[in-house]
Amino acid sequence: HAGGGLLMATRTAARSSSRPSDALSLERKVEIYYWMRLTRALEERLVNLYRQTKVVGGLFRSLGQEADAVGSAFALDRSAGDILSPLIRNLGSMLVQGAKPLEIIRQYMAKGDSPTRGRELNIHFGNTARGFVGQISHLGDMVPVMAGVTLSFKMRGEKRVGLVYVGDGATSTGAFHEGINFAAVQRCPLVVIVENNGYAYSTPNTKQSAVKEFKDKAMAYGIPGIRADGNDVLATYDVTRDAVDRARRGEGVTLIELMTYRRKGHAEHDNQSYVPPGEIDRWATENDPIDRFVKVLLAQNSSLTDVEVDMSGLIVLMTLVGGLGTVFGSVFGAFIIVGMQQYLSGLGQWVTVIQGTVFVVCVLTFRRGIIGEIAHYLRRSL
Repeated sequence: HAGGGLLMATRTAARSSSRPSDALSLERKVEIYYWMRLTRALEERLVNLYRQTKVVGGLFRSLGQEADAVGSAFALDRSAGDILSPLIRNLGSMLVQGAKPLEIIRQYMAKGDSPTRGRELNIHFGNTARGFVGQISHLGDMVPVMAGVTLSFKMRGEKRVGLVYVGDGATSTGAFHEGINFAAVQRCPLVVIVENNGYAYSTPNTKQSAVKEFKDKAMAYGIPGIRADGNDVLATYDVTRDAVDRARRGEGVTLIELMTYRRKGHAEHDNQSYVPPGEIDRWATENDPIDRFVKVLLAQNSSLTDVEVDMSGLIVLMTLVGGLGTVFGSVFGAFIIVGMQQYLSGLGQWVTVIQGTVFVVCVLTFRRGIIGEIAHYLRRSL
């Protein structure tokens, strides 16, 4: 029996003949790609704003980790009221749950009409109606919070599931231990995802934990521990969906270790001098999660052109409207974004010309002092 428990708690997820992702239609898989692509495009735009000193506070990228956030969040059931607690590199999970790119941009720019009215930074905000809890900076502290949230689901007899993300470094904190131990004892419907991206800020895993595989920590709490490829979005979806279904059946907590890599520093100010030469480039060329998923979709004869066309215009227009920061901007933005998306969708090769023209006119009309931004957009679009 002990041996069986050990196997349960330390197994590595393998692709079987029947997987939850097999039931996903091609349309749903393209939707997953959309969220991954939106995450990266939105963050790239935020980098531009950061370098123009328009972002207040730090900017935390998820470059190279888009699959683990999107794939895991996509495994939740929003209609059932499932809820998640993101971290700074889980923007993709928030978008899946209903966060809007416009409010993300306003939040980073600390606008008065941002979700926190300029009182908080980056993605430190929540919306329980849409299924995500506002995060805090302290490592591991959202595990006991989500243990309490999911215990409330159990006590009310609700078939809802919670999901919480932690980094590999957070597994060394007392809050992580206390929270996951409590959730395990109470058999809370909770999925704990450990994002193993190689570094806790600048500290490599080998210098902050003697455990070679973080999934093995599950044995201490008597719960299953599973390791999966976090750069394979369908593999991430599969293991998370299995864990979510298990939690919904009343079988308690599952710990999932997702193997991924943080291709940017802890934040934009981090120069990554501690990373061995060539390591980042190797992950970028050999194991980019979006590139890998594109190959899967193209093999299934999927066209991604419409997604790319919608994305380029959407992000630029969101940036414009986000910078306005007024009620007028919201009305103007809603008209432009909805109307132009519908109008531009069938214009093919002329789309970038029209987008560039509209953007320049809008900027010249409503904003001043950003000639560099106009030039940058024209170079990319035209």
